[in-house]
Amino acid sequence: MSGVASVMWDAELAAVYDDVYAWEAEPSVVDPITRVLAELAGSGAALELAVGTGRIALALSARGVAVTGIELSPHMAGRLRAKPDADTVPVIVGDMTTTRAEGSFTLVYLVANSIMNVTAQDEQVAVFGNAAAHLGPDGRFVVELAVPQPHAVPAGGKGRVFTLDPDHVGIETFDDPAGQIAWSHHWMQAGGRLVRHSAPYRYIWPAELDLMARLAGFRLEHRWAGWDRAPFTGKSARHVSVYAKTMAA
Repeated sequence: MSGVASVMWDAELAAVYDDVYAWEAEPSVVDPITRVLAELAGSGAALELAVGTGRIALALSARGVAVTGIELSPHMAGRLRAKPDADTVPVIVGDMTTTRAEGSFTLVYLVANSIMNVTAQDEQVAVFGNAAAHLGPDGRFVVELAVPQPHAVPAGGKGRVFTLDPDHVGIETFDDPAGQIAWSHHWMQAGGRLVRHSAPYRYIWPAELDLMARLAGFRLEHRWAGWDRAPFTGKSARHVSVYAKTMAA
């Protein structure tokens, strides 16, 4: 497949991102994530794919981990660069399937469902390959991802409401089950204005994610239901998967 079918946040959306998702930047949310990532990084450096506005990268850097980011949207990257201590997190504008960062890393991570913003299977596999290329023999790749929920759509329905807040309404429609393509529709209020955003994503089942990892030379080391390391079960709505690089990679 030529080209990269990825969803990119434009200037209008980047401008409201931190306001709409302010709750995700609360210490109660961020601290458990960065605690796990810092432990996995150890004394090495970390690379965040789809670093966005730096919600996790800046907090992880504050824990003493050297962090570099790759971000497709120059508008999101610009928001990161304007934040306090942004000079501690170098960010490269580029797509996470091919863009290379200089240096050696013990950890590459990808949170908040961001791998689904790459909407072609081959390109999702390429994300794993790029992660592997950045890691040494003992490196790890961490992916945080929702478990697909097509069964949550009522019989005969077209979609489901997944967020219903005073300032944010989110509706998910499953438009192409064969291609695993769904659309996420958002109505967000921030700064006294209403912003609407709709974009496709390609959802990934856990077993498929594991196969992508194997193709890139990883093996599944841990799978948790969340950053608290609770056991993953058939009823879990999301997972944090830790992949270790194999010696053959």
